[in-house]
Amino acid sequence: MMTPKNSVLSPPKAVSRTELLEHEMHALSRISQIICHSQTIEQTFSEVLAVLHEIAGMQHGLISIIDPEHNVVQVSAIYSGESEKVKIGNVKYRSGEGIIGRVLSHGNPIVLGRISSEPNFLDRLALYDYELPFVGVPIENNEGTTIGVLAAQPETPADDLLSERTRFMETVAHILSQTVRLVLNVELGEQIATERDELRREVRGKFGFENMVIGHTTSMRRVFDQARRVAKWDSTVLVLGESGTGKELISSAIHYNSPRAKQAYVRLNCAALPETLLESELFGHEKGAFTGAVKQRKGRFEQADGGTLFLDEIGEISPMFQAKLLRILQEGEFERVGGTQTIKVDIRVVAATNRNLEAEVEKGKFREDLYYRLNVMTIGIPPLRERRADIPELAEFLLTKLSERQKRTLSLTNSAVRMLMNYSWPGNVRELENCLERASIMSEDGAVDSDAISMTGLNYEITSSPAQIELPPTDLSDENLDEREKVIAALEQAGWVQAKAARLLGMTPRQIAYRIQTLNINVRKL
Repeated sequence: MMTPKNSVLSPPKAVSRTELLEHEMHALSRISQIICHSQTIEQTFSEVLAVLHEIAGMQHGLISIIDPEHNVVQVSAIYSGESEKVKIGNVKYRSGEGIIGRVLSHGNPIVLGRISSEPNFLDRLALYDYELPFVGVPIENNEGTTIGVLAAQPETPADDLLSERTRFMETVAHILSQTVRLVLNVELGEQIATERDELRREVRGKFGFENMVIGHTTSMRRVFDQARRVAKWDSTVLVLGESGTGKELISSAIHYNSPRAKQAYVRLNCAALPETLLESELFGHEKGAFTGAVKQRKGRFEQADGGTLFLDEIGEISPMFQAKLLRILQEGEFERVGGTQTIKVDIRVVAATNRNLEAEVEKGKFREDLYYRLNVMTIGIPPLRERRADIPELAEFLLTKLSERQKRTLSLTNSAVRMLMNYSWPGNVRELENCLERASIMSEDGAVDSDAISMTGLNYEITSSPAQIELPPTDLSDENLDEREKVIAALEQAGWVQAKAARLLGMTPRQIAYRIQTLNINVRKL
C-alpha cells in the first residue's frame, strides 16, 4: 500500500554520516552499471530511481525532462517502490511553477526541510509526506542550461545530513545529464537521418523521369530519353532551349537520377552576377583577397565536390572568364581568388543557355575550345509552340499543382484548352503556368474557361494562324456540358460564324444571338 501523506508511522532509523556515505557510494556504483547496460532512456531512468529509493534512502524519486518547444518539464519517470505503481499521466510543470518549475527557471537546487512549510509545493502526484524534506536539483547540459529536474524525498526528517544528500543528488543529476545528452543526440541524429531519407525519396520522386514526362510528342520523348541515358555517366551536358522551357528541371533530373544523387547539387546563374563577383562565387576567395573578404570562403566548385554543378546562362560569361572556366573543366583544378594553393575537385558540370553557341563561336563571342569542352552531350529542349499537342496534358498537370496550392478543385474547359493551343507562347512553359494561375484566380468556381483565359490578356495575342493540330470536336450532345460551354463549343466548331453554330445546335440565328448575349460570351473576331 502507498503511504498516505501526513500519516504518522515509526520513522526509519537514522544513519550516521559514515553509513550514509557507504550507501551513497554503493548507489553511485550501481547507477554507473545501469547507465552502461540499459537499452533505453526510460529503462535507465526507472532503474536509477529504484536505486535512489532502495539503497540511498531517497524515496518517491522523479525525473522530468524539458520540452523546449513549450518551455515546460514533463515528468518522465517516477519510482515509489515495487508495490506502488504510480500513474504519471500528463504531469507538467511550467518554468517557475511550483518547486519543480522554480528549479527549471533559475537552475539552482531547492531543498525543503519540511514540505508543509512551503506553500508553493504543488504535489500533483499526491505522493509525498508533508512532514519530511524534499530535494530538487537541476539536470544540465554541457553549456550549463537546465534540461531537466531530478527530485526525491529523504526517508528521514531533516537533519545535519540533508546537505550531504543534496550533494549526492547533484552528483546523480550530473551523471544523468550525460546520459540524457547522449540519448538526445542519438535521437536527433536518427531524426535527421530519417528526414534526410524522406527528403531524398521526395526529391527522387519529384525529379524521377517517370514523373516528368508530360506530353507525348516525339521531340519531348527524345529529350527525356537522352537525359535518362546521360544521367548514368559523368559526361558534361549542355542543355539548350529558350527561356522558360525547363532547362533547370532537366538538369535536376540528370543529377537526382545519377550515381551522384546523394552528393551536392549546386546551381549558379552566370548572368546574375558581374564578372568580378562571378569569379569569387565560383572559385571562392581567401581572407583579405579584396575589400570585404573578412574570411576564407568556398566557391561553388568546392561546394559541389563529388556532386553536380549546374551553370545556367553559360552563354553570358565574358571571353576573359571563359578562359578561366576552361581550365577547371579540362584539369578539374583551380585556385581561390587571392590564393596560391591548387585545389582539385571531382564534379559533373551541366550547363544551360538560350543562346545559339555555334553562332556565338562564329562571331568570336564564345571560345571554340570551351564550346567543344561543354558540348560533350547536347540536349535541345523544343519551345512550347513546336509541341502544342502537349499543351492539354501539360496544362492539366500545372493546374493540378495550382489546385494543391490553392486548396480547391480546378478544372479546364475544352474551350480554354483550344484557346491555349492557339497561342504562340513566347515565354514557353513558364508563361503557360503564369497564365493558368492568373486565370484560376479569375475563376470563382474553379472552372477555368475561355473567358477566364481572356481576362489574363491572352485573347489579344491569339496567333493569326491556328495550331496545325487536329483536336477531337466537342460532343455537343454531352449532357455533362452546361449550356454556356455547349454554345462556345459550337461557335468554335463553326469558326465563330453564328448562323453555322446555330445549325449545329438546332437553333435559329436569333436564338443563338440571344444566348450569346445572356450567357455573356465574348465573341472572337477572326
